[in-house]
Amino acid sequence: MCVLLRTGELCWKEGEQWGKGGHGLPLSWNISECRLIYPNGCRSYNESCSADSTKHGYPKSCCTLEDVPLISKCGTYPPESCLFSLIGNIGAFLVAIICFLRYGQLLEQRQASGVNTAALVTGCTNAAGLVVVGNFQVDYAKSLHYIGAGVAFPAGLLFVCLQCFLSYHTAVSALDFWMAHLRVFLSTMAFISLVLSGIFFIYQSFLLQHLAAICEWVFVIDILVFYGTFSYEFGAISNETLVAVLQHSGGRGCKSPGSSSTSTHLNCHPESIPMI
Repeated sequence: MCVLLRTGELCWKEGEQWGKGGHGLPLSWNISECRLIYPNGCRSYNESCSADSTKHGYPKSCCTLEDVPLISKCGTYPPESCLFSLIGNIGAFLVAIICFLRYGQLLEQRQASGVNTAALVTGCTNAAGLVVVGNFQVDYAKSLHYIGAGVAFPAGLLFVCLQCFLSYHTAVSALDFWMAHLRVFLSTMAFISLVLSGIFFIYQSFLLQHLAAICEWVFVIDILVFYGTFSYEFGAISNETLVAVLQHSGGRGCKSPGSSSTSTHLNCHPESIPMI
């Protein structure tokens, strides 16, 4: 049997015969195909959406508006929920580490600007939001989960946008500028996917909810790729960089992004640069 949605009408197919049902169909009838009546005709619907007795806390076999494959919904039931929390916590820790390393590296290049500080704050805010999202499941603590998502996603988008500005500001070689161009492209994709995901999510439509899920996945993967691009600059990190971050001081010339040798660029100076 099928689930009634919106119009309260169903059509079914037995061989080549079509008919309409009222508020349900006898279980004894042998229905080979079930469709829903919409204003523009019949549409196929998931046949697994029968009224089965699903245990609470276990995955369902039916894809409805309550089970759209959003990232949060994919980590609702065990054991996925355990992995979801673990990945969220580890991811938040790694994001914070990347933000501090990038902050210290830019200070070594005498980029002690408000933009660099703002990037550090937004990156740490993103990490804090990820902790809330990962530890408060959407089906059991919806308000806290949405608050965490509302903090993590915009903060992550703002962080990548600020890093695009800093990438152009510190670019020296042609490869530096190409990396900055790539980051602008990734930031643009992240902005578009996040906005579309938010727009689609507010509508209780089967199609739009799935489009929101697709945009959400695109946004997260895009941000992860953006963080991966820092491997280009982090090739210049050494023990001295870590000491500079931890002890709020540095005593050497800065390094060009992506190289292990000390740069002689005019913006680099050998004197100590305090961490602020």
